[in-house]
Amino acid sequence: MLLRRHFWRHATYSEIAELYMSRMLRMAALFIASAFMSVYMYQIGYSIGHISLFWAAFYLFKTIIALPVAGLIARIGPKHSILVSNLLYIPAMISFVFLPVLGPWLLLPVLILQGTSASMYAIAYIIDFSKVKSIEHAGKEIAYMNIFEKTTTSISPLVGGVLAYFFGPQFVLVVAALLFALAAVPLFNSGEQVQIGKKLQFKGFPWRLIRQHWIAQVAIGYDIFASGTVWTLYTAVIVIGISSSNEIYVITGALLSVVLVATLISSYIYGKIIDKKQGGMLMKASIVANSITHLVRPFITSPFTVAGANIANEVTTTGYSMPYARAVFDNADLSGHRATYIGMVDALSNFGAFLAAGTLGILVLAAGSNFALTNFFFVAAVAALLILTAHFSLYKK
Repeated sequence: MLLRRHFWRHATYSEIAELYMSRMLRMAALFIASAFMSVYMYQIGYSIGHISLFWAAFYLFKTIIALPVAGLIARIGPKHSILVSNLLYIPAMISFVFLPVLGPWLLLPVLILQGTSASMYAIAYIIDFSKVKSIEHAGKEIAYMNIFEKTTTSISPLVGGVLAYFFGPQFVLVVAALLFALAAVPLFNSGEQVQIGKKLQFKGFPWRLIRQHWIAQVAIGYDIFASGTVWTLYTAVIVIGISSSNEIYVITGALLSVVLVATLISSYIYGKIIDKKQGGMLMKASIVANSITHLVRPFITSPFTVAGANIANEVTTTGYSMPYARAVFDNADLSGHRATYIGMVDALSNFGAFLAAGTLGILVLAAGSNFALTNFFFVAAVAALLILTAHFSLYKK
């Protein structure tokens, strides 16, 4: 009922339900496997340096294709793009299953298929969601979106870890591929809710909207890679220790899933704060707190403190990402060229993640894997503060 009252004013309830069912299945598929991809690569013999090189190539590829993908989405529509994106992820997951057998050349199709799928989905989904029309309740609507997503993404790593422990990580990748297929099903019979057949428009584009936050957007990509891939590797390699046993997947999954309650409470509270016109203050305070969280990470040495850090990171990241997303949605409306604007935002985020992966690789070459995984977070703490450079018109009112 809440969804029907607020989201996608021109969509029917059944169409909204289809999008959310597809979204939840995709997020389950993504987090049931992606949380362990770097750990899986390390376990089968890839070094931290090789893993960082793979992710650097992955995010550089996504940076390059972001605008062409946005142009395709403008032509065929976000819903059809989400459908294609889900289908593209299936062979990417299957390729990862055969990585130990067929060798590292399989990383190339994984990079292309997974990278294209991820960019297409991220841009298409944001284009759809940025069409929220209820200005007064936008914070609450973003809170609901965050709650649905985080509930799924908090539970999925634990499910994936248990499956990996009993049946092996390859089985989890197959399950993820099946979930991606299921995520495509709800979209087969639904039409587009936006005008299709458009092209990206750069002539007359309000570049000031990008200048307001391009440095911050790069920093967000850096922060996401730090809190995701690097932190998972640090936890698995430095704190827990990776062996041929699959226990690592259960432990890692459980540590990632402890954030559920914190996510639900913080999302609800932050949504109310945003709707009370305090989103700018919330964003700045959370950015500083998030940077402090990075500074603490290198001193964490036990699974118990890892769980505490995960909760702290979830609360602080949600605290800046929700008001930031609210401002990006406002800019998308103001731009008059939604697909062009969001395509550039996605490119900047991916470039930030590319820089983060490159930083990790350089630290590995300079001083070794353990030094790199530990000291990377000091760099990340500084990079995260650059999110403070965002100056949105929404928070000047």
